[in-house]
Amino acid sequence: MDKKSICFCGLYCENCIVRAKINPAAKVLYDEMRTAGFEPIINYIPGGAGFWPFLKETAEGRTFTTCQEGCGIPDCKIRACAREKSIELCALCESYPCVHFADFLKRIPLLEKDNLILREKGFEAWSKLQDERRAKGFTYQDKG
Repeated sequence: MDKKSICFCGLYCENCIVRAKINPAAKVLYDEMRTAGFEPIINYIPGGAGFWPFLKETAEGRTFTTCQEGCGIPDCKIRACAREKSIELCALCESYPCVHFADFLKRIPLLEKDNLILREKGFEAWSKLQDERRAKGFTYQDKG
């Protein structure tokens, strides 16, 4: 597992719906449209000039990077705090969970359990859980 695909907050980028489902779907759409001959005529389709480069970059997985590379909410307080403290992962910070997590944990409650696993059982146990989820097609946007 590439640690740069772990957000400071503890989310795993590979379990994001963009990486798990949207990028692969964009690749299928891009390949189908290229094969069907859309590339030379895309600029004549309303919105095509902006859509085509976006579709291509999304298909190649370049549209969205990782949190540690700056993806996500530009003014993310969690990322700013972690960088300021030179903390690799917030779960390992002595102040975790801090005020920056109050609303975030309400939106993604399983993150609290995940970070507890990371903190108490270590990276290997946390990594195994993320890999198991990914193998089942899980994304953070799934319900349940």
